[in-house]
Amino acid sequence: MNISALFDRGWAVIPNAFEQSEVLAAQALSHDYRPAHIGRNQSAQLAQTVRSDKIFWLENPDNPAVQAYLQLMDAIRQEVNQRCFLGLFDYECHFARFDAGDFYKTHLDAFADEHNPRGNRKLSSVFYLNQAWQPQDGGALVLYAPGSEREITRVLPELGTLVLFFSEEFPHEVLPAKRERWSLTGWFRTRPEGV
Repeated sequence: MNISALFDRGWAVIPNAFEQSEVLAAQALSHDYRPAHIGRNQSAQLAQTVRSDKIFWLENPDNPAVQAYLQLMDAIRQEVNQRCFLGLFDYECHFARFDAGDFYKTHLDAFADEHNPRGNRKLSSVFYLNQAWQPQDGGALVLYAPGSEREITRVLPELGTLVLFFSEEFPHEVLPAKRERWSLTGWFRTRPEGV
């Protein structure tokens, strides 16, 4: 998989990134989803005016397709560490379900706290699980230029498309979907400071 655009401009869109996309899409249907929160740990709160999606965290994946996907993410982690020396050591992810009308307003993925004043999410990934998605279905991911409201790309959530971007740099949002929309969203992290 070629992720060179990530190193050139800070973000990359890779169509057909994973052979078992349809298996992952079927796996996404089999979980009990909960409303997503904003923030982390004790500061996490439900804020449905900011985001209205539902999520299922992947903690003990036993599905072979999920395991293969996590191996692909680990290969990306290693390549990014070799090229950028970021010290990425961990990957966390969840399935996300957007029902018709759901959205996620503009935000950054980096969370700061007392242990990590700069946050430890460094690289975001979004892998799409939607068959036959059309522009009129809405639900696009919009990336904005760092520190700006200038749109730099709009990505339809089409089956097999992987989006990577640096978490602290690129504000982004999910536009309202007009039908159910699925993804596998994750973050490559560094160790908290002092650990």
